[in-house]
Amino acid sequence: MINLNKLIIIFPLIIIGCKTKPLKEINHLQTIDELNMNIYSKSGDIVSSIYSPNSSYNLKDNTLNLEETTINLFKDKIKKYTINSETSNLSNNNKTLELSGNVELRTIQKDNEIIIANKFIWNINDENYILEGDVKFENNNIILSSNKAILNNTDEIEFLNPVNYLIKDDNNKKSYEINSENALYNLITKSVSFKSENQRVRSKIYF
Repeated sequence: MINLNKLIIIFPLIIIGCKTKPLKEINHLQTIDELNMNIYSKSGDIVSSIYSPNSSYNLKDNTLNLEETTINLFKDKIKKYTINSETSNLSNNNKTLELSGNVELRTIQKDNEIIIANKFIWNINDENYILEGDVKFENNNIILSSNKAILNNTDEIEFLNPVNYLIKDDNNKKSYEINSENALYNLITKSVSFKSENQRVRSKIYF
């Protein structure tokens, strides 16, 4: 009888002990299929839309992790950029968005403008977008590449040291090349300016 009482007392404890840890591991991570989410400004205007066929929300870290992400960025209720990446992370109470893995940012224009990078970082309270790692901007006429670039709210892209600039010819081959510390490209006027504080701007012409 004494042994039976011990088993009755111990058995529920074993069950509780076994269930506690797995429940914690399951509950802090929730999977989401076909995520469609819009982010709005304080005034109620849409800022961005996010889509992922596979995502998970970490309750412990308060972060949203997404795969095969497609993000649309808006300005004055008009879609300006579409970004695709292998993975992304939304953290800091939906204020910091970071994309990584074959990041492609395309402008909603007719010039086939695209920016490729390893990483894209955006503080949603800030209107500047940061691109890092093998950054390359390309359209029908030029190629601009650097290690880092900043796309600001005035539709200008600042390429940071070092910068390589190529002009294409009619056969889509390089005909003119410029190397500089920094460069600034305007998406509206299609103009580019170069700046070097420690080194001269160097150019090459191909025949």
